Amino acid sequence: MFGIIGGTGLGQLENFKVTRRQIVRTPYGEASQPLVFGELAGAEVVFLARHGTGHAIPPHTINYRANIWALHTVGVRHLLAIATVGGISNDMSACDIVLPHQIIDYTHGRQNTYHDGVEMPVRHIDFTEPYDRQLRELCKQAATNTQQSLHDGGVYACVQGPRLETAAEINRLEKDGATIVGMTGMPEAALARELGIRYAALCPVANQAAGRGDSANGIQYEKMTEQLVCTIQKIRLLIEEVIRLHQENGD
Repeated sequence: MFGIIGGTGLGQLENFKVTRRQIVRTPYGEASQPLVFGELAGAEVVFLARHGTGHAIPPHTINYRANIWALHTVGVRHLLAIATVGGISNDMSACDIVLPHQIIDYTHGRQNTYHDGVEMPVRHIDFTEPYDRQLRELCKQAATNTQQSLHDGGVYACVQGPRLETAAEINRLEKDGATIVGMTGMPEAALARELGIRYAALCPVANQAAGRGDSANGIQYEKMTEQLVCTIQKIRLLIEEVIRLHQENGD
């Protein structure tokens, strides 16, 4: 089964025929909201809004373990996450879409593993490539088919939030090799890997990061929200095409 995690700006899917909602109990507490089942592009899909109803849950308090466990419990084996970001590199501008290939984790204090020796024995997963190669290829093909521009590759710096970064912090992230910055990419990707779920992310760029371009003197939140609206429409087209290709390929 295919799962979609919606982030900032994507609280619901268009053309999604909802069939039912289900609360899934997990050993790690409750997910952000009941799972929403439905049909999209001729396939059964499960949708979960990462920040809950009304975008009420900040990134540092999201129950990532419960979210991923709930999706796995209902049979999700392919998971596409939408994660809004700021652009660090000069070529990562508002309204762009990035398909990242790497992550640097700067978060702290988050429950970031199932294998903590309490519920499950300690296990060290290979995380050399944090995003599934096969699912990334589907995203690239979907972009070609829908004539959507897509940055193939990017290094996602995952920061704690919920505040935005200082210009100096963005400079440091760039020196570390990061090209985009967001708050929800981890531990989500690692948890999916621990449960054997194929995981990839599509990242709409809402703004240039602090100290860069239009954000040189500060980030204009209202403008950022406006720019995100147009990008999310592109994301919705990509999601439908990814699911159609997934069905076609019989993955």
